[in-house]
Amino acid sequence: MQGMTELAPFHIAFPVDDLDAARHFYGTILGCPEGRSDADWIDFNLYGHQIVAHRVARREAAAGHNPVDGHAVPVPHFGVVLPPAKWQALADRLIAHDMTFVIEPHTRFAGQPGEQSTMFFLDPAGNALEFKAFEDMGQLFAT
Repeated sequence: MQGMTELAPFHIAFPVDDLDAARHFYGTILGCPEGRSDADWIDFNLYGHQIVAHRVARREAAAGHNPVDGHAVPVPHFGVVLPPAKWQALADRLIAHDMTFVIEPHTRFAGQPGEQSTMFFLDPAGNALEFKAFEDMGQLFAT
């Protein structure tokens, strides 16, 4: 298993139905630098990770939700674990852009192993994103 200092950038491709809306959301609202693009896809740099919005004619709905610490967590979802200050800056940025949250920024598992700050929201195509932060990164895989 890789240690925290050996993390490699991940790559994820996900469906969107409107590339202009994806460009605005990921580029302007989330602040992701744009990489290569084509008529049907756009690469974005999400905190050093390569995410690719692929235009599709029809996007399937979310598979469902699972209960986690009193909230209905959308499945599937993706995101990044950020340092607390970057997480707060992103939360503030989203609030300034009047983001509608699926799960508002809050502390999950307060006082328990794995305590974390988390928030969930949707992109314009309905893809769920979660961003979280740990005051103690040693809690990332705490049981």
